[in-house]
Amino acid sequence: MQYKIPVQIENEDKIFLNLSIRQLVIIMVGGGFGYMVFKSLEPNVGASVALFPTIIIIGLALVIALFRHTEMTFIPFILNLIRLNLNVGNRTWSKGVDSYNSLEVGYIRALEEVKNNGENKNSHQTFESVEEKLGKL
Repeated sequence: MQYKIPVQIENEDKIFLNLSIRQLVIIMVGGGFGYMVFKSLEPNVGASVALFPTIIIIGLALVIALFRHTEMTFIPFILNLIRLNLNVGNRTWSKGVDSYNSLEVGYIRALEEVKNNGENKNSHQTFESVEEKLGKL
């Protein structure tokens, strides 16, 4: 007899100390980079001064690894925050179409694809305004 087993792809498996493999890798890379900075600065400036940038690097790695806001990890959260700030003022609702002209951060669509999707007549102008905003960054 066959049974359906639900699989939660979105949830990361906890490996060690209730941390996933992604979190462990981020912490280990951040810790290794912090140790490398400490060892390179210690002979020149002393242990107490070299400890300051090391703590900042390891703290940043911990924040990136452990950050979770509304089921989003650090990178998707930052990309959504950038997308939100770039799309300020572009949110206009039209019945029957997408509710807003979105800028996909990290995902680039060809201009022909945008035209073929049947978006409004101003989509080319919107695309040009997005290019101008990205040029200012």
